[in-house]
Amino acid sequence: MKNKIKQSISMALAITQDIGLVIVAISTIVAIGIEIDLMIEHNFVSLSDLLLLFIYLEVLTMVAVYYKSGELPIKIPMYIAIVALARYLILDMKNFDTWRILGIAAAILVIGLTIIVIHYCQGILASKFDNKEL
Repeated sequence: MKNKIKQSISMALAITQDIGLVIVAISTIVAIGIEIDLMIEHNFVSLSDLLLLFIYLEVLTMVAVYYKSGELPIKIPMYIAIVALARYLILDMKNFDTWRILGIAAAILVIGLTIIVIHYCQGILASKFDNKEL
């Protein structure tokens, strides 16, 4: 009886998760369309427009990877955060004081270093698991 309840809850959560992923993917595709429409309407493509499109593509990649593997790779949201911070810096740099620019740059640096550490640690863990199998 307990196993049936656990299976039902697990199935309901998996379905909810799949619906949520589809909603995120569709919303992202709609946002891409709106952004492209705005670029066509203005006959101009700025760096911030391109960075925003890149963020949308990273979100779609994250959804695709999550849907295929069932796991959220931690590095993809970090890439998105770096691009979002860079876009924020590019758009509003004229309005920032030196400390705010340094703070945003430091945040980008910390996230980048975190990605390097995660990549390095994943390599170490992978090699340890490979050695145990031998």
